[in-house]
Amino acid sequence: PTLKKEITRCLRQTIGPIATPDEIYFVESMPKTRSGKIMRRVLKAVASEQSLGDLTTLEDEASVEEVKRAYEGLKRVSREDKSSPKG
Repeated sequence: PTLKKEITRCLRQTIGPIATPDEIYFVESMPKTRSGKIMRRVLKAVASEQSLGDLTTLEDEASVEEVKRAYEGLKRVSREDKSSPKG
């Protein structure tokens, strides 16, 4: 199985079907604070296309841009899939 399928399977078995993500993005780094905590609100803001808010505690600004690119790439692929004629 692909890595995405394996992650989904593991989450379903460990936490339950409610934890099954709709999408999984692979990025080199996550937006983290200087103390190493993942800034989940930044991930939510990117996915909901909202303001990122205060980023003064962000360790690496490039990680936010990488998450944005991954999300935009997936949205573009999704739009292309919806617009292509069904055979």
